[in-house]
Amino acid sequence: MTANELLSRYSHRPFPLPASPWVMRQEWHNLLFAHWALPAEVVRPVVPRELPLDLWDGRAYVGVVPFQIGNLRPRGVPALPGFSHFAEINVRTYVTIDDKPGVYFFSLDAENWSAVLAARLMYALPYFKAKFGIYVDSDDVEYASTRVVRPKPADFLARYRPASDLLPWRSMNDALERFVSERYCLYTVVAGHVYRTNIHHLSWPLQLATAEIKTNSMAHAVPLDLSPSPSLLHFSKFIDVLVWWPERIS
Repeated sequence: MTANELLSRYSHRPFPLPASPWVMRQEWHNLLFAHWALPAEVVRPVVPRELPLDLWDGRAYVGVVPFQIGNLRPRGVPALPGFSHFAEINVRTYVTIDDKPGVYFFSLDAENWSAVLAARLMYALPYFKAKFGIYVDSDDVEYASTRVVRPKPADFLARYRPASDLLPWRSMNDALERFVSERYCLYTVVAGHVYRTNIHHLSWPLQLATAEIKTNSMAHAVPLDLSPSPSLLHFSKFIDVLVWWPERIS
């Protein structure tokens, strides 16, 4: 699919596409959305005060999302060997400003040091260097991640797979699985100023998932205590993503 074809499909979005041009494209493969429902008063102190929490039935959702990035490249530049393909795992929760629901990242661990430095510099995101071991057999994924810099520990070891057919489309207002996935921007706070980075992709092709999570200390440094059993598990095989520059909104 060309970028113009991707941009022409936007009716699923909760807010319009940006007027400015996109600057980067990437693919996300073999995602596990593992989510925990936590009391809002537990999550509120560890999110910048400038960002209002986005809640579902009064609860905050915290996600641990392992996946693989492919074909990352700036606009007009081909994918580069050694830079454009790598593993990543993030820890996140959900916030909203001006009726634009988005993601707030507590951490993002990646194995590509160049990508880690670039994301920290250009997007002010809390990226950390980690080492990974991943084995994919069709839709069966074995995923291991270990952060190699402080703060530690931040380890994840799991095996996961889809456990249903594709879920039917329902809006964020109707479905919890869309509330935690259909988010087309991310928020960062730098020196008290809020920045929004817009993204665009098709609606998530979600399936229910099963997972055997043997180790998960990804949220220890936040600090948040996540139980051994997530509240929600979803799988997505692939999605193609466009990314914009951050914009200051306050």
